[in-house]
Parts: sequence; structure tokens; C-alpha cells
Amino acid sequence: MSKPTLPLAVSLGDPSGIGPDVLLKAWTQREKHSLPNLFVAGDAEFLRDRAQLLKLDVRFNDYKADGIQSDSLAVLDINHPLSGKTGVPESKDAPATIKSIDTCVELTLKNQATAIVTCPINKHVLYEAGFKQPGHTEYLAELGQNHTGKPIKPVMMLAGPELRTIPVTIHIPLHDVPNTLTTQIIIQTATIAAHDLKLRFGINKPRLAISGLNPHAGENGSMGYQDAEIILPAIKALKSAGINAWGPLPADTMFHKQARKTYDVAICMYHDQALIPAKTLGFDDAVNVTLGLPFIRTSPDHGTAYDIAGTGKANPSSFIAALKMAYEMSMQS
Repeated sequence: MSKPTLPLAVSLGDPSGIGPDVLLKAWTQREKHSLPNLFVAGDAEFLRDRAQLLKLDVRFNDYKADGIQSDSLAVLDINHPLSGKTGVPESKDAPATIKSIDTCVELTLKNQATAIVTCPINKHVLYEAGFKQPGHTEYLAELGQNHTGKPIKPVMMLAGPELRTIPVTIHIPLHDVPNTLTTQIIIQTATIAAHDLKLRFGINKPRLAISGLNPHAGENGSMGYQDAEIILPAIKALKSAGINAWGPLPADTMFHKQARKTYDVAICMYHDQALIPAKTLGFDDAVNVTLGLPFIRTSPDHGTAYDIAGTGKANPSSFIAALKMAYEMSMQS
């Protein structure tokens, strides 16, 4: 992998979780995996302490926009000292977590970084510090909207070596899904997916397989009306707009090996319908990608994992995959 002109900006995430662990582990494996240049918005002293705890040999330097030193990890000081008590989340560290995200977004929008890779956060800790958005993705969309002045609908895509999936509805209770699902939301989600797969992934005419909601995609209305009355009209509208979409397909037959060869992304109706197959096929190397933003954002597909933070057990594979995917996406744009 050749080195990009601009580095990737990495946000620190929750300092008490495994975000710093996978970042530091990935850095020590940068030559093995041919990782792109990067810098982290955070606190060098905190990262130095975590590296010592993990017994990792990492050198640090102050980030300078005019160049990245290949032998040391560049840290852009956000002027927010961290307690970062390993495995124990603290609300007093929340402002630093938010400041790290803000800094990465700002520099990327100013064309001082090529993309953003975010380490995991705990939104409940952030809520205690006054965080207003439902989650990480929604906050990034707000920052993007503030920059562009236009409404932004972020679309979550889980991307692994064997499968890409997108849930139309995300973090809501399952019993709310049927009443939340609309033809317009499906059209909007699929349109953004088709646009970004072409722009960011170099797929000239993306193939979108769209799942049904009910067993057997409703089986002609005998198992629910949504497939025929909500999902099918969305597919017809997408086809009319020139988007290569088809369905609704029974979700239980969409994800076997032969079926996966027929599409570039599976658009699913709810969270687990999309994430169970994606994580089953690529648990250690799946990447969370946010489509629809005015900048590139990827993240590892795992949470803060407080129980193993600082123990050396955290697997950096998903974070490494997120770094590589962010770079590859930036090369397409």
C-alpha cells in the first residue's frame, strides 16, 4: 500500500476502553500490514502510559501538518488531560472524547486529513456530560451538517471481505421497526448506498439486494403486509431512478455463498437482520462505514470492551481493517 499525501485522523474514543489498545497494537504492526500514515487526536502522556501497561514499544511525537515521522506515533494534543482509568469509564473524560472527534472532523473538512477512523465510545458516559445525539454516527452527521448547511442522513454499512450489509432501521426496539419503516426511508437509504458505493468504492453500477421484513418476504401477504405495501414500492422507485435494486428477498436465503455473489450490498430492514450475517462471516475484520457524510469515516466493528482494556487481549484486526478501508476509500474519491 503506497502512502497517501494526507494522513488518516484517528479519534481516541473512550480512553477507558480498548480503543487506545487496538490503536497502539496496530501501530506496532504498521509495517507488517503496510498501514497508511495516521495521527491521533488525544493526549500523548496518556497513550504513553497505556503503551507501557501493554508492554508495547511505541515512540511518540507531536503531530505536525507538514509531515509524519514513520518511526513514531504522531499525537495532536487536544489540551484535555485524561484520567483514562483502564476498564472504568468516567464522565469527566467525556469532553476529551468529544474534543477528539471534533478535531478529527475539523481537520478532515479543512483538507488536512484524508479520512477519519474513530475508536469506540460509550454514549451513556457521554450523556452524563451533556451529549445530545443518540450516538456516534448521529453526532458525526450533525458536524457534517453544520459544515455543509444541508440535511444529512447517515447510513451505517458493515463491510467485510465477504459481505456488505446496511440496516435501514438501526438502534430501535424490534417492535418499533414495522411502524418506523417507510417507503421513503428505504429509497433514501438505498440511494445513498448506491451513490457512495460508486464514489467511495469504485463500483460503477452497484447491485443492491433488498430484503423483506417478514418471514418469506411476507409470502404474498399471508405473513405481513409491509413487504408488498412498503418495500416493493421502494424497489420499483429505485429501479425507475436507474438503481440496480431487486427484492424484497427472504432474508433466510440471502446470505449463503452463492447468493452473496449476486450483489454488492444487502439492504436489510432492521439491525440484527443485517449485522448477524456480517459479523458471523467477518467478526474480526468487519468495518463499520458511515455513508452519506461529507467526509470518509470508518471504525472497528466492536465496542469499548472495558473487561479486557489494558490486558493486552484486545484484537486489533478490525481497527487495522478500518484503517485500510479508510485509505482505500480516500483513493477512490
